[in-house]
Amino acid sequence: MKILLLGKDGQVGWELQRSLAVLGELLALNSRSQDFCGDLADLDGIAATVRAWQPDVIVNAAAYTAVDKAQSEPDKAFLINADAVAVLAKAAAETGALLVHYSTDYVFPGNGDRPWREEDAIGPLNVYGQSKLAGEQAIQAAGCRYLILRTCWVYASRGKNFARTMLRLATERDSLGVIDDQFGAPTGAELIADVTAHAVVAIHRAPELAGIYHLAAAGETTWCRYARFVLEQAIQAGAQLNVQPASVTALTTESYPTPARRPLNSRLDTHKLEQAFGFKLPHWQLGVARMLTELNERS
Repeated sequence: MKILLLGKDGQVGWELQRSLAVLGELLALNSRSQDFCGDLADLDGIAATVRAWQPDVIVNAAAYTAVDKAQSEPDKAFLINADAVAVLAKAAAETGALLVHYSTDYVFPGNGDRPWREEDAIGPLNVYGQSKLAGEQAIQAAGCRYLILRTCWVYASRGKNFARTMLRLATERDSLGVIDDQFGAPTGAELIADVTAHAVVAIHRAPELAGIYHLAAAGETTWCRYARFVLEQAIQAGAQLNVQPASVTALTTESYPTPARRPLNSRLDTHKLEQAFGFKLPHWQLGVARMLTELNERS
C-alpha cells in the first residue's frame, strides 16, 4: 500500500507518521518538502504530487486552523481548507485512491446539549467552520472514495496545547479564569492517528465502510473543568502552582468575546464509528493524564 501524507509536522500529522508507516510505503510531506510538493497553497503542485506518486491512500492532515484569524483572511482559509481539498479529491477520484480527511465539529451550529450525529443539519458559526464544511462538500462532490473524520478539541504532547498553557499560567499568575459553558471532549492526536490507521486497513478490506464519521474521546467536559483536571494532575505529580484547581474561575463565552464565534456544544456522537470499526474509544481523562505524564517526564 502506497500512502501519501500531507501535513506531516502538525499535531495529528506527526502521530500519523508513526501509525501509517507500518501499513506500507509512506511519503510524508510538509509545506517545505522539496522533491514533491506538500504545500496546499500550491494547487497545481499538490495535484502533480498525486499524479507522480500514484498513492493508494491520500491522508490530508494539513489545514488552516487559526480560527480567529480566519475571520480577517477568509480567502486563505478557503484556499487551504476547501480549494486544496477539492484538488486532492479530484486527484483521488482520477487515480482511485482513498482520501482521508479531517474535519471538525465547527461545521455544526454549536447549540443544544446533545452530541452531534453525522446526519445532523450543519450550520457553521464562523469562517473556519464554513471553510471546513466547503472542504467536506468538495470531497463528496468529487466522487472519490473517502474517509472524513470530524473531531474536536485536538491536543498533542508536542507543540503548544491547552494543558501546557494552563500549567504555565498557573505558575505565572495568582488567578485564572477559563470558559465553562463550552462542552466537548479533549481528543489526543495519538488516538486520532491510531484510529485512522485501523480504519484505512478496514476500508481497504471492506470499501463500503468509507464515509463520514465522528471521532472524539469518550465523555465530556468544559474548558474550565479541563483546566482544573490538568492542574490537579500536575499537583499530584509534585508541581508547585500559584493557582489551585478549585480556585480557577468559571467564565462565560459572552464575557470573553473573540473575533470568531465559538460553538457552545462541541460534543460528537461516535456510535457510528465504534460500531463500524469495532472501537471502544477511551475516556478523555485517560489520554490527557497520559499526555501530562509525558510532559512531566520530559521536563
